[in-house]
Amino acid sequence: MTSRAQRNRTNPDLGVLAGRLLFAVQNELFTALAAKGYDDLLPRHGAVLAYLDAEGVRATDLARLSGQHKQVIGTLVDELERLGYVQRHPDPADRRAKLVCPTERGLEQMKAAEKIMNALQERHARRLGRDAFAQFKAAFMDVVEHQRRAVAKKS
Repeated sequence: MTSRAQRNRTNPDLGVLAGRLLFAVQNELFTALAAKGYDDLLPRHGAVLAYLDAEGVRATDLARLSGQHKQVIGTLVDELERLGYVQRHPDPADRRAKLVCPTERGLEQMKAAEKIMNALQERHARRLGRDAFAQFKAAFMDVVEHQRRAVAKKS
């Protein structure tokens, strides 16, 4: 029988592969952000920052998009608000709701993160070839969405 460690070296499952990719991307992104002066951000903040729009996003939408519980998103928004990256504003479409909006520092961080992620993806596209990388991303997105739908059906 193959050990779990051996299997993870030679034929890792989707969870292991996705985790390795996530942690490697987060490590590169947050290390580069820290070098640009955003050293107060942590990988967990990515659950909010990755889905933040300049116009603002409702916390319930951040939870849905990131797959995190609303309470986790609320805690992360509180942290990012204390750090000066976001502010809560009334949603003009529904005065009962709040939008999580980036501050000037938040907008600057978003631009820096986008440049870092574009460079990371460009590196992989050059390595694999643009067509192969585009096919990989399309297949990966399909697997992710199929998995999310399967989990949603069970909830």
